[in-house]
Amino acid sequence: DCLYEIEQQNTNEGAMPKLTIEGVGSFEVASDARLVQAIRDQGVDQLHACGGKARCTTCRVEFVAGEPEKMTQAEKDILAARGLSGCRLSCQIL
Repeated sequence: DCLYEIEQQNTNEGAMPKLTIEGVGSFEVASDARLVQAIRDQGVDQLHACGGKARCTTCRVEFVAGEPEKMTQAEKDILAARGLSGCRLSCQIL
């Protein structure tokens, strides 16, 4: 199970992306911020026990729209090893 449902909207070049966290609200976030930190900056207690090293999968999220295409090899490997699908690791997403 994923912990939060996320919608990410990329806006015009130079504009800040918009992040919508189901049940929390919509926010503009810095384009160079890791998703896990952007979520925490909004006061959401997003776990990330391994400190962003793609080891624990406690920072799982599900995208309902705007899922980034790029995925780190570390994220691919741990999701496959744990048999998780339909989720992403917020610590690995810029």
